[in-house]
Amino acid sequence: MELKDIKAVYFVGAGGIGMSALARYFLHKGAVVAGYDKTPSALTRQLEKEGVSIHYEENEELIPEACRDSRSTLVVYTPAVPASHSELAYFRAGGFEIEKRAQVLGTLTRTHKGLCFAGTHGKTTTSAMCAHIMHQSAVDCNAFLGGISKNYGTNYILSDHSDYVVIEADEFDRSFHWLRPWMSVITSADPDHLDIYGTKEAYLESFRHYTELIQEGGALIIRTGLEVQHHVGDGVRVYGYGRNDGDFHAENIRIANGTIVFDFVSPVENIADVELGQPVPINIENGIAAMAMAQLNGCTADEIRNGMKTYGGVDRRFDFKVKTGQHVFLSDYGHHPKEVLQSARSLKELYRGRKVTAIFQPHLYTRTRDFYREFADSLSYFDEVILTEIYPAREEPIEGVTSKLIYDHLRHGVRKLMIRKDEVLEFVKKRDFDVLVVLGAGDLDNYVPQIAELIKEKE
Repeated sequence: MELKDIKAVYFVGAGGIGMSALARYFLHKGAVVAGYDKTPSALTRQLEKEGVSIHYEENEELIPEACRDSRSTLVVYTPAVPASHSELAYFRAGGFEIEKRAQVLGTLTRTHKGLCFAGTHGKTTTSAMCAHIMHQSAVDCNAFLGGISKNYGTNYILSDHSDYVVIEADEFDRSFHWLRPWMSVITSADPDHLDIYGTKEAYLESFRHYTELIQEGGALIIRTGLEVQHHVGDGVRVYGYGRNDGDFHAENIRIANGTIVFDFVSPVENIADVELGQPVPINIENGIAAMAMAQLNGCTADEIRNGMKTYGGVDRRFDFKVKTGQHVFLSDYGHHPKEVLQSARSLKELYRGRKVTAIFQPHLYTRTRDFYREFADSLSYFDEVILTEIYPAREEPIEGVTSKLIYDHLRHGVRKLMIRKDEVLEFVKKRDFDVLVVLGAGDLDNYVPQIAELIKEKE
C-alpha cells in the first residue's frame, strides 16, 4: 500500500511510545486514526484529545467503521501484542495490510532521508538531541522519537519542507532490519533481549546486518571500541566517535557549578565552547554523535552550538525533578547493566562527595536472569541501593528469578534494602536523601511526581 492511498490507520497497541508517534504522523496527514490498547495511560488520553479513537477492550466489534475497508486501511501492530489477539485475527481474515511499526518506519526511510540511531542504550537521548539541533536549524527535520522531548512535549516532530526524518532504530525483535537509513549512528551494542536473540553472537550479527542497509552515499557513525563488525556497502563513509577519541570527539572538557562545556573536534569543522543544555556527563558522548549527524547533514556551527545549549532532555532520561542545594531527585530509564553503570558514574561525577541513592526496579525476568551479576556490579557504584520486585512487562514469572539475585551480589560496603513497590512512598517519606534517582523501565515512574513532592517537603 502506498502512503498516498491510506485513508485510515488502526493501531493494535496504540499507547506505546513509538506507536503513538506514528499515530500522530498519520493524524497530521489527514487519515482517520483509531486503535486498541490494554490499559489507559497519560499517552493514550493525550492521543484521544488529539483525535485518535482508542478503546481498551479486546473486541473486534469496537473497531470503527472507517477502519473496516481493507483497500484503504493500514493496520499497525506492536510485537508485544500476542498473535492470538482477536482484533488482529479479524484484520488477517479480512485481507488487510498488516505491518509492524518498524515496517512503516522502513517505508518512511524509503521516501525520506532516514537519519537512524541504533544501540542498546543512548539512542533515545542521542536521536532527540539531533532532532532538536536540526529542527531549530535551517535544515529542519521530521522525527519519530522513543521518548517525550521536553523541548516539544511530544515524541513526534513534523516539518513541512525537510526531507530528513530522524528515527530511533530499535533492535528488539530485529525491527531495525526493516529500515534503509541514509545515515546511522550506533551508540552501543551490549547484548540484550537474549530471549529473542539467544546468544551474544546473534545479537552482534544483527547489528552487522543492519550496517549493510545504509544507502549508497550515506554514512555510518559508530562509537569507537564497539564489537560490531560493520559491513557497509559501496560509497558509504564510516566515522568513529567517542568522548575522548574518534573522528568526532570532545576536547577541553570543563565541568563546574552544574555546567558542562567542551570543544567539538570534527573532520568537517571544529566547534569551540559547546555547552550542554542538559549537563550530565554521559551527554558529552551522546552530544558528539548528535552533532556529528547534524553537521554531516548541513547544520552550521552556530546552529549546532545553539541546539546543544537549548536541548531540554527527554522524559525519564536523566530527568531532574528536584534540584536544590540540599536535595537532588531525578528519574532515569536505565534498565540494562551498562545504562545503570552510566547513570551511576555520571551522577558520581556530577555530585562528587555527595551520597547517591538509587531505587531500582528490575525490568523483565529474563533480563534479570541473564544479567543479575552485571546489574549488581553496576548498582554497586551507588552509595545505597533500594531494590523493588521485578516488573514483568510481557513475561510470566521464572522460578527462582527475583530481585534477591541482584541483592545478594551487591558488593560489600554498599548499603542495601529490598522493599515492595507499594512501600516506596512511605520509605521516601521517612528518610532524608542527598541525591536520589529512581531507575528502571517499569511502572515505578508512576510514583515520581509524589516522590518529588515528598522531597520538596523536606526542604
